[in-house]
Formats: sequence, structure tokens, C-alpha cells
Amino acid sequence: MKKLLTLFAFATFIAAPAWAATKTVTLSVPGMTCAACPFTVKAALSKVEGVSKTDVQFEKREATVTFDNAKTSVQALMKATGNAGYPSTRKN
Repeated sequence: MKKLLTLFAFATFIAAPAWAATKTVTLSVPGMTCAACPFTVKAALSKVEGVSKTDVQFEKREATVTFDNAKTSVQALMKATGNAGYPSTRKN
């Protein structure tokens, strides 16, 4: 029984990172008014811990961000763009 309990505890410890989920969100960033703006938005989002991918599209005025929801949140992403001078809202 003790071995079974130890094995269960070990398996739970190993599987813990699986509880965190990778999420993707699209942010509307209407303040991007020039072709250079996406570089600033991408840089701001990339600095947020947990962000693994960013795709900023000037033509659509939006940023699609893939992130680890155990390390950051949509609110933190919106704060990052806002702090860079480009307020954003969640699109999906």
C-alpha cells in the first residue's frame, strides 16, 4: 500500500504541469495606425512571462497570442499592450 501511495504521489507531481493549459487569444488593437506599430505590440507581448507565440497583423489591427494560462492571463496581455501605448480588448 505504501508503494502504491508513493507511486500515486510521484505521478501526481509529474503530471502537475499538465494542469496548466496553453491558450490562444486574439486581441483587438485599434490604435495601431502605422506599419511600425505591430513591432512595438509584439515586443510588449513577448516580454510577458508565459507567452510562447505572438502574431500581430497590422491590416486587421489585431494580435493573436499563445500563452500558458498558469503563468499569465488575458488581462496581463491587455495591460502589456496598454503600457506600450496600444490599449487592447479581447476579441474572442
